[in-house]
Amino acid sequence: MELLRQTIADIKPVNKESMERVREKWDRKVKPVGSLGTLEEVTIKLAGMTGRVQNSINKKAIVVMASDNGVVEEGVSSAPQIFTRLLAESMSRGKTGISALAKFGNVDVKIVDIGLNGELDIPGVLNRKIANGTNNFAKGPAMTYEEAVKSIEIGIEVGNTLYHEGYDILGTGELGIGNTSTSAAVLKVFANYDIDVISGKGAGLTDEQLKNKINVIMKGIEINKPNKKDPIDVLAKVGGFDIGGMCGLFLSAAKNRKPIIVDGYISSAAALIAAKLNPLVKDFILPSHLSNEPGAKYVLDELNLKPMVYLNMRLGEGTGCPFAFQIIEAALYTLENMGTFEDAQMDSNVLVNIREEN
Repeated sequence: MELLRQTIADIKPVNKESMERVREKWDRKVKPVGSLGTLEEVTIKLAGMTGRVQNSINKKAIVVMASDNGVVEEGVSSAPQIFTRLLAESMSRGKTGISALAKFGNVDVKIVDIGLNGELDIPGVLNRKIANGTNNFAKGPAMTYEEAVKSIEIGIEVGNTLYHEGYDILGTGELGIGNTSTSAAVLKVFANYDIDVISGKGAGLTDEQLKNKINVIMKGIEINKPNKKDPIDVLAKVGGFDIGGMCGLFLSAAKNRKPIIVDGYISSAAALIAAKLNPLVKDFILPSHLSNEPGAKYVLDELNLKPMVYLNMRLGEGTGCPFAFQIIEAALYTLENMGTFEDAQMDSNVLVNIREEN
């Protein structure tokens, strides 16, 4: 618990002065003020994180937290639980969706067994297993309070290690059959949206199976009565080890003043828990895409984050992160290499400030 407490305490506000200097730097570029939209916004936000006006992204990794969820006993997923392990094995061999996208984008993939079911020894997978999956939250808490803390602290430790190894940015990914149910439960507790709105078909359910999934989520919340004023209690009652691990990654990024990318629904739920533990965390998170999982939009609204791209994806694994990395790199390159009004011998005063219109 001490690592978690200290990490939360060590998170400081972003550097507003650096952000303003980057904003002014963009405004001198030969274009209408604010006309590069997200490209400008991400570099301004990055300056606030690092405290530097000039930044670069060279070493990138996506951390995939792999864990099983006991709630699959209730038929909330069309895929059997063993798929989590099989996907982890395929990912370790570079055969999954994130493996291909990461290779294309020159991104490292770090797989963490934080709670896969079974005593496994998968080459290339970091074994930080807490237990062989969580318990069925439709029958009782998904994990103990101590296990919830441990899952977050494992994420903090992994993030700290990677940032200290020289990674400039991390992305968040996950593997875990049943984790759209845990994510919907977490969001429901914190935000109380209509459960029908924030629950989707995950890996593929029939309408009848979706009704069952919704009933199971509400049953789990009713039985466990998670305390939304205590984010760790929410994680323990209806969350997953993968969500806890990613929560720790977000906390580590904020503590180390480094950027981190949120992927889809599950990683967004983890980011929400991290932000509940310390609201300053949100300033160190950059969004990637808007997942097609119905609840994704609502959890991003809770975080006040706007997705960079809309790709109609819902795979998870961290697959939105490589696209975000490339957008950030393009933005940083443009900031350093685009000419100014002075270079072009143009008067900028005749142009409208588009940023203010938005």
